[in-house]
Amino acid sequence: MLRIAIQAKGRLNEESVELLAEAGVSIEESKRKLLTRCDDFPLEVLYLRDDDIPQAVSMGVADVGIVGLNEVEEKGFNVKIAHKLGFGKCRISLAIPKADAYDGIGYFNGKRVATSYPVILSRFFKENGINAEIHEIAGSVEIAPSVGMADAIFDIVSSGGTLVTNGLKEVEKVLFSEAVMISNQSLSEEKRQILSQLLFRIESVERSRGMKYVLLNLPHEKIDEAIRILPGMKSPTILPLAQEGWSSIHVVINERELWSKIEQLKTIGAEDILVLSLEKMIL
Repeated sequence: MLRIAIQAKGRLNEESVELLAEAGVSIEESKRKLLTRCDDFPLEVLYLRDDDIPQAVSMGVADVGIVGLNEVEEKGFNVKIAHKLGFGKCRISLAIPKADAYDGIGYFNGKRVATSYPVILSRFFKENGINAEIHEIAGSVEIAPSVGMADAIFDIVSSGGTLVTNGLKEVEKVLFSEAVMISNQSLSEEKRQILSQLLFRIESVERSRGMKYVLLNLPHEKIDEAIRILPGMKSPTILPLAQEGWSSIHVVINERELWSKIEQLKTIGAEDILVLSLEKMIL
């Protein structure tokens, strides 16, 4: 049984549960239980605060965890990043009052900077030779300059709307973060195998995102032209139709290219084009 720690509530919890469900691992919904077990995979789920997950994995309280890279970097515990998951993306940035002129990182010399990420910020300032006062506060970091607690802030930024609301502007992007799967450095062979199975499923789900399964009918003499247009995991699948002189082509296309490819295929005579959603892509 592999034990995974996920955030107890919030957006990262929802996206983690959704990803596991897509990978065929259903989790019993519970708002009170600290620990639940999956019925269809050798996995149990431990619900924790996000900033406690790196320590829990490092100590072996959990074997693996899903948490933001920013928490891994801030806590500094000895864990392995097993896989980057691509959701929960954000950045941790330095921001200053909108009215202040900014002419480079030297601005922060002698300034007071409020943050919930003092370790990451201290490292960044040290690397850049900046001597500033770092004040660690929890929550509502963005209001610190307006109430006189700090001259600037170092905090998570997604859209930047919160900064604007509080009269701040982003001036230095220090760390780009996303959800990651972390693992204990000393997993047993059996648990490594279970983790490998879980990652295999997750990667199959990830590969299918943004992809469409396309079926179309085309005259035989146009097949070579269609193959030049179409991508494929190896090459397009071509099947003869009962109607003489026609074939059916099956192919997976990235959604970003879908309409341009369809327009090219229509130009060479493609008909009866079907576009289907793709749930999993297993290589």
